[in-house]
Amino acid sequence: MTDSTIISKIWNLASVLRDDGVGYGDYLEQITYLLFLKMADELNKPPYNKGLKFPKLKDVDGNEIQKGETCDWETLSGKRGAELESFYSQLLRSLSTEKGMLGQIFTKSQNKIQDPSKLLKVIDLIDKENWNLMGADIKGKIYEGLLEKNAIDSSGSSGAGQYFTPRPLIQAIVACVQPQPMKTIADPACGTGGFFLAAYDWIVENNQLDREEKEFLKNQTFYGNEIVANTRRMCLMNMYLHNIGDLDGDPTIKPTDALVADDGLRVDYVLANPPFGKKSSITITNEDGEAEKQDMSYNRQDFWETTSNKQLNFLQHIKSMLKINGEAAVVLPDNVLFEGGAGEEVRKQLLKTTELHTILRLPTGIFYAPGVKANVLFFNNKSASKEAWTKEIWFYDYRTNIHHTPKKLVMTVQHLDEFIKLYNPKNLNKRKETWSEENEEGRWRKYTYEDIIARDKTSLDIFWLKDQSLTDLDNLPDPDVLALEIIENMESGVNSFKEIMEVLGED
Repeated sequence: MTDSTIISKIWNLASVLRDDGVGYGDYLEQITYLLFLKMADELNKPPYNKGLKFPKLKDVDGNEIQKGETCDWETLSGKRGAELESFYSQLLRSLSTEKGMLGQIFTKSQNKIQDPSKLLKVIDLIDKENWNLMGADIKGKIYEGLLEKNAIDSSGSSGAGQYFTPRPLIQAIVACVQPQPMKTIADPACGTGGFFLAAYDWIVENNQLDREEKEFLKNQTFYGNEIVANTRRMCLMNMYLHNIGDLDGDPTIKPTDALVADDGLRVDYVLANPPFGKKSSITITNEDGEAEKQDMSYNRQDFWETTSNKQLNFLQHIKSMLKINGEAAVVLPDNVLFEGGAGEEVRKQLLKTTELHTILRLPTGIFYAPGVKANVLFFNNKSASKEAWTKEIWFYDYRTNIHHTPKKLVMTVQHLDEFIKLYNPKNLNKRKETWSEENEEGRWRKYTYEDIIARDKTSLDIFWLKDQSLTDLDNLPDPDVLALEIIENMESGVNSFKEIMEVLGED
């Protein structure tokens, strides 16, 4: 059975379960539990004979039930009817108390499929495949396909889209950075692990790895944080399916907030798309017993500025994570490029202490969360210096007159081929502008450090191409594309107004 067929069959069950009130995210969560158990069962049989140990059932207090059944796939798949539903619920609770990756995968796990007959259908579907005989690339592709479907189908309701960065964008970023073997890679808000998997694939496909390099890639390359339990679970599963990490090892993906403190980790690369939303906040219960949000600022001595702006905090944290000459590629919203106050100071410090060499302006309509206007900042960390390390910044405008949607006009990595070529990963010092006074439609243009510093608030929000929809009525996009673009702009505007109202309400 092909990977696309398996994806379709697994996902078709989601429609059936949806009628029972099981959302897409909940369904994917259950798939994660069951797939993990099935693969572990396969590893305990010939030719693998891993000898992986699974606990006996535990009671609600976490104590092992005397003569209780084992929490494994073989026992689960032999159950039927009400006994199946009851055993599955007990199994999840028992496994959530275990140590290592096993316990991390099943943290806070609950059974969301209450109908035993439908639960059995999911189990039978997974049981028909021998997952460990598949290559890591095929297993990973299947799970990635499910994650993407979840992001597309539930972006409007559950917010799953904010944890899933479009893979073509990630692939283009990795193709520019070109991570090398025996180097460390981090993502402080790793979502479902998209950057890790793309980097893993790049390293495997572009190098002849020896045994030491393979071991390092598997267990010592990737480090991340993800505070949303279900998303972190999917990330761990996604990585495991790609042959990253071991069942009996401690996961390198932490459940803690990366911004709270500097944990001392220093890496060679940071590849990240920090979560959307301008402010960091916590929910508290006020004196009237009502839930309300409060801005949360991170008081860190290693930050240039104390601010509640989430993206500015992530940018400062990412800089602190890099080794000297470490490289970063970070997806950030437009406000980071032009916001005054703390934003201006952070930009000035970034220009001074790192070599900010490239900015890719992204179009709307490529993210599953609507109304997002974002950019990718590429920079290299540097040692302390009196002079600013940034000498010039190259901009690639892939926004003006570009039209994409998450479903119909999907962006592919081929759409960014020109950018990757002009980025010139092999030698950043040998780049050539496509913009000139003779060719004002060129999308690739550089500005000097002096040009940037002279701008109001040291703004990096730079564009020069003319919007053809304002000047060329004969070449307008199709009506449905225009309509989607209008919706994107309206949603972006609504999000901005919400942020303003929150600030006014607090004041």
